[in-house]
Amino acid sequence: MPLARRLTLADAVAIGLGSMIGAGVFSVWGPATAAAGSGLLIALAVAAIVAFCNAMASAQLAAAHPVAGGTYTYARIEIGPWWGFIAGWCFVIGKLASCAAMAMTFAAYAAPAGWEPLVAAGAVAALTTVNCLGVTRTALATRILVVISLLGLAVVVAVGFSSAPDASPTPLPDPTAYGVLQGAGLLFFAFAGYARIATMGEEVVNPAHTIPRAVVLALTGALVVYVLVALVVMTTLGGDVVTSSAPLAEVVEGAGLPALAPVVRVAAAAASLGALLALLTGVGRTTLAMARESDLPRFLRAVHPRWQVPHRAEIAAGLIVVAVVLVADLRGAIGFSSFGVLLYYLIANAAAFRQPASARRHPRALAVVGVLGCLLLVNTLPVVASLIGTGVVLVGVAYRMLRLRLSRRRSDSPEG
Repeated sequence: MPLARRLTLADAVAIGLGSMIGAGVFSVWGPATAAAGSGLLIALAVAAIVAFCNAMASAQLAAAHPVAGGTYTYARIEIGPWWGFIAGWCFVIGKLASCAAMAMTFAAYAAPAGWEPLVAAGAVAALTTVNCLGVTRTALATRILVVISLLGLAVVVAVGFSSAPDASPTPLPDPTAYGVLQGAGLLFFAFAGYARIATMGEEVVNPAHTIPRAVVLALTGALVVYVLVALVVMTTLGGDVVTSSAPLAEVVEGAGLPALAPVVRVAAAAASLGALLALLTGVGRTTLAMARESDLPRFLRAVHPRWQVPHRAEIAAGLIVVAVVLVADLRGAIGFSSFGVLLYYLIANAAAFRQPASARRHPRALAVVGVLGCLLLVNTLPVVASLIGTGVVLVGVAYRMLRLRLSRRRSDSPEG
């Protein structure tokens, strides 16, 4: 059963913003500044360039292939089934880790000490239920959470630019080329939400027109927000941001307005929930597409007859994320996710490069820059995260090889 086309341009932009303006904007500045130092804005520009190339590749592919599945579907068509499988597998495992990271971040802001894992698991269960009740409810909930997040960020930016600090901020660390690239890799993690728009191609009204516009609008909006927040953090906290776990709350506290800190914490919690909601939605759609092709168990391809969502895929994703948040930590989840996300976009750019001239909306050079950018950033990730990610990708490859071998045996048997 096909999915219903119900999402408008505003819905698609909201889902993209909800994915990008998530927990990263409230927590990424410490580790990114520790890596990039005073080159933080350069790192942000590098991340934005790579994200822009990836966004254009995703939009071009989505316009030509407006069905669920994102790069999993695009790569199957443009490059071949194996590349499609690797892209889809990297997306699913990377975004399941992203879901866990968002849930953990929400709990860190909203839960009493010691209750974080249970609160994170409860948030995942609640938002999985929202997704199972229909995509229009997902879009509405994401809009509400995006508005709350932007209000909180507006408070931080207004306070940061209008207040005069009592003393000069601590100098930022000196930048290095490797540090700037590592900072860009961390910041790219927060930009990656535009893929959620492309993976919902089967549910967007007039996708050939809506998806490219939604991707550009969502990415531009997120970039503006990130530049403003980066400037505030650099000018008010300086080098102290490196050791801060809640830098935006410290901005308002340092301005002599501690009463506004709870507002920022509420916004951070809302941003985490918005990103988690959109991430769960994207994972469910890619899982649906992979199950339709038997690259994941076909049990997961079911679409609910009333709500018209892939409910089994959504529930399976929710259960896995609940398990992860109960046993893993935030740093490990983010590192693992970044590995999968960058490989996913590398294949997306390669698929866009292979498209014929009749389907191409952007120069091939953008896809080349996207491939090189993904390769560059993935090599700045921690070694442990890369090794674990490589191992999980190989497990997926082994699973598909085994399935294909068993399928051939059945077809060759006398009963087959």
